[in-house]
Amino acid sequence: MAELKVGDQAPDFTLPTDGNGAIKLSDLTGKNCIVYFYPKDDTPGCTIEAKDFTEFYQAFQDKNAEIIGISKDSVAKHDKFKSKYDLAFTLGSDEEGNVCENYGVWVEKNMYGRKYMGIERATFLVGEDGKIKQIWRKVKAKGHAEEVLGAV
Repeated sequence: MAELKVGDQAPDFTLPTDGNGAIKLSDLTGKNCIVYFYPKDDTPGCTIEAKDFTEFYQAFQDKNAEIIGISKDSVAKHDKFKSKYDLAFTLGSDEEGNVCENYGVWVEKNMYGRKYMGIERATFLVGEDGKIKQIWRKVKAKGHAEEVLGAV
């Protein structure tokens, strides 16, 4: 599958979410959507990133923007993560990995010489028209939410 680029139509998805909900990207047409992929609930980098997005949540709302965090963790894990840190936004559960594949974030990683497949920390800014406005790859968690807010 070709890598997504700025200007492409964002691949639509429907995912189960925390709180036994569901989210469909195309239902959010008319809003800016921050779709961010992260490796795992309640790990250091992912926690920093989630808390930062929560800290700036109201500012994103003021700019007509919704935030969706996506990992392959289960809905039950998302519920725990969300309540532990009082996260303000929706967490989508992509246990099958289809959304990760469609966005090109399911990649080979290399840690201490060991190769494995995992989620690349990446963020996609999807505009009100459903097209990708900006892409951040290999994101460093600290300060990322602020950078994304500046781009909205």
